[in-house]
Formats: sequence, structure tokens, C-alpha cells
Amino acid sequence: MIVRNIVAVVAGAILSFTACAQQSGPAPLFPNAQPVRSCESLTSISLPNTTIESAVVEAGICQVTAFTTHPPEDDRVTIWIHLPVAGWNGRFQGTGGGGFSGGSPGSLPGPVARGFAAASTDTGHEGGSGSFALDAGGRLNWQLIRDNAHVGIHEMTVTGKAVTEAFYGRAPGYSYFNGCSTGGRQGQMEAQRYPADYDGIMSGAPAINWHKLHVQQLWGPMLMHTENNPIPNCKLAAVVEASVAACDTIDGIRDGVIENPAACDFDPHSLVGREVGQCGAITGSDASIIARIIEGPRDRDGKFLWYGMPWGTDLTPLSGTAGEPLEPRVMGITYDWLRYFLAQDPDFDWKTIDRDGFERLWEQSVEQYGEVIGTDSADLGAFRDRGGKIALWHGWSDPLISIHGTIDYFERVVEEMGGQSHAADFIRFFTAPGVGHCGRGAGPQPYGQLKALIEWVENGNAPETLPAAIRNSSGDITRSRPLCPYPLTAVYEGSGSTDQADNFSCRAQP
Repeated sequence: MIVRNIVAVVAGAILSFTACAQQSGPAPLFPNAQPVRSCESLTSISLPNTTIESAVVEAGICQVTAFTTHPPEDDRVTIWIHLPVAGWNGRFQGTGGGGFSGGSPGSLPGPVARGFAAASTDTGHEGGSGSFALDAGGRLNWQLIRDNAHVGIHEMTVTGKAVTEAFYGRAPGYSYFNGCSTGGRQGQMEAQRYPADYDGIMSGAPAINWHKLHVQQLWGPMLMHTENNPIPNCKLAAVVEASVAACDTIDGIRDGVIENPAACDFDPHSLVGREVGQCGAITGSDASIIARIIEGPRDRDGKFLWYGMPWGTDLTPLSGTAGEPLEPRVMGITYDWLRYFLAQDPDFDWKTIDRDGFERLWEQSVEQYGEVIGTDSADLGAFRDRGGKIALWHGWSDPLISIHGTIDYFERVVEEMGGQSHAADFIRFFTAPGVGHCGRGAGPQPYGQLKALIEWVENGNAPETLPAAIRNSSGDITRSRPLCPYPLTAVYEGSGSTDQADNFSCRAQP
């Protein structure tokens, strides 16, 4: 069984993140900045291998559609650029996508409403399917793969800034990239491959280990299938709920969130024999599979391949089951990676994969795609030396992209860049307990990330924490927390309301 609607869920999370990342725009850099030419005249500007297809004003926004090609390849990277006719704040913002979708114009109204000139791109293909990886003859289309991996976002940025300068008669004073999931990966790829593109990059839940995480996402379903033990979703939920109950008070308070899942040593075997409603009793086999999902993929000799999921994370998006008879299901993005990129067969049956086959696919994915889409280079020296700043954040309860992969990346960056004190001058990583993929979940939700990044880039005030809050249906804050820079966690000071961020401080993990 394949979960196909997960792409829509991811896209919704990305758009929600983009819309809510900052509620009000920054002060203008250039007072009274005005366009120096009509929107319609932008179709006449000349850019290398680029055609300005249309430029029209709608609702006070100059909406430009362009496409870029890379001769002799027969590709077409569509780029959307929206420019406020009045109230430009002097900045450019690039936006990202989700899953295999490079992006869409749906991500632009939020930034434009806050005064940014903003751009998005389809990175060379329409929609969220991974089928673009194969040409009509069933061979890998490497130009489209490169476009999606990194070329498309770079072209969007170059074209977007050029059109912005042509419209307003001056280049943006600062340029920012803001994305989550695939967008987070795109932001980090910009810093790694094109360090001159942006002054500041905000990357949430970044899919930087793309070539590894999509095989890891098959781990749970593969175990259930090969061991003929599909675990009902209600059992998965019961085990996760028990892990939260066991580790909730690590931080000294009970709030339904594991503040530091890395310190949670919950053992699912402690639940063997527990009845879970109509699902029946949790078995030793159930507990063994769940423990291995949390641990992460290992080869037959027990050697580490990749990270698993933290305790407190919903396991059903990647390892859920459905149907009658009950069967494990595979997320649609994972399945597309398997059949189009690895097997090169649209009809590939994932259930033919056993433990040995899993290891072979792991090795193929890493070796074949690490260089083009891996996005895990720890050498950010060129971006740092230009004065660029990066703010990373990731939810501890992300059910799609394990935060452990981002921790691994950040720790390698710190080591490569000369240690924590040096790395903190240009990159900071914030963890969000109880928060899911790009938002949602039981924990306080981060907000104001882009505002904090702009303050850092333009005024030199590095963020010590990020704000996070739970709000009621009226939008009022009912609980707030500071999101701490890794490896610190928020610890209650012992007095005052546990629902107020002021009563917490960031300390070393217990």
C-alpha cells in the first residue's frame, strides 16, 4: 500500500510555515522606493538563457513569469517573481518547496504582503511526482535531476534578483531564503554551492540527507513485511503515548511533551502483553520492530546505516498500516524515490525488497545521488566568509525527517568550522520539543524565525533563543517556551507559571 496524500500534507505544512514564519514585515531599507518602469515592460529585459514570458499587475502586485533553459538540454525551469508596486521593503526573498515539488507561486503572497520582492520555482517539472527523474525512454534524466537538486533554486535566485533590480532601479539591499523540508534542504544547498546568492538563510526541518532519509523511510514497512507482522496503528500510537508518559518529566514538569528525547531510554518491550483496545495485546515481535524503527536502519551485521525516530514521534506517517488484511504502507515520496530514482521502473513493487535488497538500495542511493542532491557538506566557509548567516530549526517530533540527521549535520559543521564558538558566529540550530514536520504537534510552535534572522544579518544581533507558543482558537498565547540552541534545552527555573517562557532558561541537556 502507498500513502499518496502525504505530498499534500507536506505542501500544506510548508505553506503554513511560510505564511506564519513572520507576521509583519521589516522596516524599509530604502525610504519611498518606487518602480522605475512599468511592470509590463519587464518582458523586454534580456537575461542569459531566460525568457520573461509575462508581466502583469494584479491587486497591486507585479506578477512575473519567466523560464530558464540550459542548452543543449531540453529543460525548462519556470520561475515566478512577485513585486509589490508600492511598499517594497528593499529586500528579496527566495522560497522553497516540499517533497519533490520545487515550489509554487502559492508561497509568494505572504512575503509580498510583508514588503518583499519574492520568487519561487518549479525547479524544472510540474507537480509533486518524482517521475521527472526518468525520460521517455526510461533512462535517468540527469538535467532535470540537477535542476530539482540545486540548479533550479539558483536560477530562481539569479533571475529573481535581476528582475527586482530592473523593476526598482536598484538591487535588493539584502536577500533571504526561507524554506522548510525540501525548502530547508534548498536553503542549505544554496549556502553550500552558491554562497553568494543569499545574506541569510532560514532552514526548517531540512531534508539535507535526501539520499539517505528516503531509504530510511522504508525501514519500518520493510521490517513489518519481511517479518510478516504489520503492526496496527493503534499499537504504534499506544507505544508512542507510553514513551511520552515515561519521559515527559525529564525536564521537571509534566506538559505532554518530551523536552529532550535524546535522554529518553524508554523500552517498548516493557509493554509486551498490554491490551490496546481492538488491536489486541502488544507482542514481543511488535516491540522488537518498534525498537528497531526508533534505533534506525542497520545492516545484517548490526552496523549503523542511518538514524531512526526520537521517542514521542508519531510513527504512523512512515510506518503505519492499513487495509484488510492489514498491510504496511509506504509513503508516496519514498515510493517515488525507489521506483524512479533507484529501480528506474515505474511499476516497481517495494514488497520485493528484503533485508539484503534494502542494504543494496541504501548503498546505491548514497553512491549514486550523494553528490548531486546530498546537501550534507559541512564546509560552509565560503558562505561564512561573505558574512552570511544561517538559522536552522527542527521539531523533535518530526514524523517525516528525523531530527537526528540535522543534529549530525550541525555537529559536523561545528567541527569543520573550528568549533562551537566560531560556528556560532554564522550558524545556529534551534530544536523544538514536541513539534512535528514544519509545525504542528503537541509542543509550542516556533514563530518569528525570519524576523530573528533579519535582525542578525542586518544589525548583528544573533538570536540566543527563538520564541514558541501554543495558541487558542482566538490566537491568544496559552503557553510559551524559549527554543534553545542545540545542545541546550529549556529548563524550568522552579517558580512562576510553567506556561510562561520567562520562567525557563536554556541549559545543558540533563
